[in-house]
Amino acid sequence: MLPIATTRPITLLDALFTSTSAVTVTGLGVIDSELTLTFWGQLIVMMLIQLGGLGLMTFAVLVFSALGMSIGVAQSHYLREDLKQTSYESLSRLTYTILRIVLLAEVAGAMLLCLTFVPKYGFEMGLWHAIFHSVSAFNNAGFSTFSPGLVNYATDPIINVVLPALWITGGIGYLVTSEIARRKFWQGYTLHTRLMLVGTAVLIVLGVGLTAVLEWNNPETLGQFDSWLARMTVAWFQGVVPRTAGFNTVPIGELHESTSLLYMALMIIGAGPTSTAGGLKVTTIMVLFLATLAFFRRRTHVWAFGRSVGLEEVLKVMALIALSAVLMFSAIFVLMMTETADFLDISFEVASAFGTTGLSRGVTPELSEFGRIVIMVVMFLGRVGPLTLGVFLATSVPSRVRYPQGQLHLG
Repeated sequence: MLPIATTRPITLLDALFTSTSAVTVTGLGVIDSELTLTFWGQLIVMMLIQLGGLGLMTFAVLVFSALGMSIGVAQSHYLREDLKQTSYESLSRLTYTILRIVLLAEVAGAMLLCLTFVPKYGFEMGLWHAIFHSVSAFNNAGFSTFSPGLVNYATDPIINVVLPALWITGGIGYLVTSEIARRKFWQGYTLHTRLMLVGTAVLIVLGVGLTAVLEWNNPETLGQFDSWLARMTVAWFQGVVPRTAGFNTVPIGELHESTSLLYMALMIIGAGPTSTAGGLKVTTIMVLFLATLAFFRRRTHVWAFGRSVGLEEVLKVMALIALSAVLMFSAIFVLMMTETADFLDISFEVASAFGTTGLSRGVTPELSEFGRIVIMVVMFLGRVGPLTLGVFLATSVPSRVRYPQGQLHLG
């Protein structure tokens, strides 16, 4: 809200919504980042994106280490939970590995993006646009310094290669990236990494393929391009965007309803744990699929790639999906009562907020003050994770009594 950060006065709710969207690496906006924010305002947004993507616990450990302060048991416990680790060993080393991955990816991305932006905007502005988009892409934020997004760069080869590479790398998770760099291909990978890579590949193929099929002749999206190569280029970019990236090279509001429904599903799934992305996470959906497959094959345990999945993980998946469904249904129900937008636009907005994606069919600036607060809550819970919130609120009571099994009819 400082005068140095904006070109015109903005309300407290506008500033709060923008800050929440940035720190949860979502990308939904109620103000125009190019016309309303100055360089300093955009810099503040970029810093919030970096903090949100890096993770506040990881950043705190880096600050402790830089100041020469030791990490206590309580801090190690919270960091272990934040990074989804099962032991306290090598947490500091993993934190520095995360920092190296972030710096390497964002610096490399900014240098490559300069090839597109510097010739058009000059060295200083071109460098700034490159840095901002590199940070925003790697952290799966979806914020852009351009009012129409990246519509003017729909067929630019550098944009279509560098940005997806950044958000896919940031979205698969730090643990997967580190393991790929250190271990032998496939044979040395853990079950988590294998499920993430397979799930990511399947979702990308489905997203890109179905985007091309559904939007090929839509004159407002892919149909506006003459060549099949240009259409496939745009389909590639938009097909991987719902992995929680949030950029757009075509107007999202002009997508067919079937494509919007597809994107809602992809946004809700999101990317990987310990990554810069939100959503249910790919591994959650993979475990759900494996558990369903085991049920229909009458197996009493869940396994994949020669490794079993514990009952506790399966129960976590059930709890996470149930909590997420209740959260999104409640948000849609409340917004349908308070807003004038139609059902698809509101549902799309809630899915985008929960998946911290940032895609919108244009309803974000039209939300009422209460509607914006609802979306902020959904963004926050989508980034923190409803299961994490439930675990911290839950009380562990050891059971002293076991009851005989009862008969229950399901389905």
